[in-house]
Amino acid sequence: MVSRQRGPGRKIAILVASLGFTIGLGVPAALAAGGDGVISGGGGDNPRADQLRLDRAWVAPGPLVFGAEPYEAVSSAAATAAAAAGCTISAQAATNLTLSTTWPEVAGSGEAPSPMTLSRYDAQTSLADPEKRAKGLFFNPGVGIWQLDSAGLGAGETAANAIDSVGTAKKMAPYMVNKYCAAINGGSTAASARAAAWKDWHACAAGACESIYHRLEADGVTKDDSVNRYGGAQPRTCTYEAAEYDCLHVDPSKAQGEDAWTSPDFGPAPVPEPFYVFTYAEGGKKYEVRYWLKAESGAVTDVSASRELGVNARTKLSWAEESSLCDTTTGTGNC
Repeated sequence: MVSRQRGPGRKIAILVASLGFTIGLGVPAALAAGGDGVISGGGGDNPRADQLRLDRAWVAPGPLVFGAEPYEAVSSAAATAAAAAGCTISAQAATNLTLSTTWPEVAGSGEAPSPMTLSRYDAQTSLADPEKRAKGLFFNPGVGIWQLDSAGLGAGETAANAIDSVGTAKKMAPYMVNKYCAAINGGSTAASARAAAWKDWHACAAGACESIYHRLEADGVTKDDSVNRYGGAQPRTCTYEAAEYDCLHVDPSKAQGEDAWTSPDFGPAPVPEPFYVFTYAEGGKKYEVRYWLKAESGAVTDVSASRELGVNARTKLSWAEESSLCDTTTGTGNC
């Protein structure tokens, strides 16, 4: 943990790093990271988003490819979940259960789902910079292999949490296994119990995930060593207001695995410009902060967008001009 004194009357905001560590972050009153910037929100869900997911849920025939490091994480987490399950389920069945939502959600080609995947179906103005400083200043609400969304399972997660497939697998495997067991113990068939476990994923609604489950049972997975736990996102060391902390740099052009989502015509939402993500606490509340350097976004200034954890990004975001983040790993930004 890194902390520093700010003088009488100044608060130290504690940064809870998205990648599993805790650091100190000094937040002076002049900055608006957190809940003090220009507010956007109120647009609600895109009524077409769920239909778009269904339209693209059916996965092309052929081998199902998955990143080698993410697969080992899922396999390990699923084995642990199966051992602690309230019903009979093998480690392999738990692994297949946990994997089955991923291709229908983010990789219809059957290629390795990218842990960096950012949703492209919600194009509401409530998710964009209200000052319109650059087109790529956009807060994609669904993130990662399992598309954890701030309106649902991702409400308490940051983009960095959702991108980290190792950490997320430890949450998704027991979540699905527990829902499966609850349904089995309630008298459901195995197929109905799997559907219950996948209920949060719209792409599964018409049977695409059940199809993938059976393909996994029959043919297994082809592992891709080129896709790591972050899918091309880069853990970095940064400073913000002279405090050092770890952050994650997310650049869609560096996505590993299936990268169709990075094409401008893939969905109605803009492809975001590269950003950093971290989490900090202020006034007793925790926030996800996405931070764009002006050199990467094309805006005149650095810009941050903050979401209180637990709040749907579509209903409230706080946008602010910034000038104090330095990526000390690469020497870029405000160093």
